[in-house]
Amino acid sequence: MKLRNFAVAAALSLAGLGVALPAQAETRLAFGATNSQSAHYAYFASLAKIINSAYPDAYQASVVETGATVDNLKRMARDQLDIGLITTSTLYHAYNGIKSFDGKPIESKLLWAYSLAPQNAVVRRDSGIEKLSDIDGKKFGPGMRGSSTEATALAVFDLLEISPDWVRGTNSEQANAIKDGRSEGFVKSAVGTSFDALTTDIAAFTPLTALGIDDAQEAKIREALPELSIVDMPGGEMENTGPYKVWGFMIGVSARPNMDDQTAYDLTKAVMENMEEQSAAFPTVKGLNLPELTLQYATSPLHPGAIRYYEEIGLTVPARLK
Repeated sequence: MKLRNFAVAAALSLAGLGVALPAQAETRLAFGATNSQSAHYAYFASLAKIINSAYPDAYQASVVETGATVDNLKRMARDQLDIGLITTSTLYHAYNGIKSFDGKPIESKLLWAYSLAPQNAVVRRDSGIEKLSDIDGKKFGPGMRGSSTEATALAVFDLLEISPDWVRGTNSEQANAIKDGRSEGFVKSAVGTSFDALTTDIAAFTPLTALGIDDAQEAKIREALPELSIVDMPGGEMENTGPYKVWGFMIGVSARPNMDDQTAYDLTKAVMENMEEQSAAFPTVKGLNLPELTLQYATSPLHPGAIRYYEEIGLTVPARLK
């Protein structure tokens, strides 16, 4: 604080002497992303570029490498980050103070969602597994250790009373286990409605089948796990299926609990109105209507500043998101 006061005093002194001062951004913003090797880090770098270009005299944004969703939420609660990458499911837990946030809610509100993450349960075609319940007792990976995919898969399988012999590890460790027959499959986030790159790599030499949920399982998930969405998948030759349904969540951006409405509005407006920059950094958003996707898949309240923007462009924000 003393250093900041000294800097202000020095600036005023120079101004009094008629010395020209460079324009300073009024507000510094820290954007919490994830590991710098992730495509989502590149997406957050594009957000900082958009904000700095749209409001050169108001904001100065920079990207911070973090441990992703849970780390970002905890840092936002401590005012160390202004916005952060989240999954809508984990944000729901944090906002409502449940599960890993039990008794310690973090009232971070969603600004927008940008990437649908359906959770594919995929198995080797030669495994003999034809439906989700067949995984009971089989060696199977729940997703990368410590990820939202893993936490969600454990909750879903427990709800459905399916108990695999879990194979834990990193994504690459679980992929290798599938390839050499030590595991029958795993749960892996899809990219949109297609296999992600890792699953596609496995399928190139080890044919896979994607397993959907049935109507009874869908009903259980909707009732007991409202933080999740049910996603319709088209299926295809690589998946070895026709249309099927899976559980999933969105990857999005939320704000620190005490962010003011004007800042939230400014950020949402600038980002929603510059899809070109986003698409260059994160191609899967190309052609998407992010405001509509956000309203469709959000499971916890939106920030009032974001709501203001969505209503300005003619959208009706559901009461459950206010």
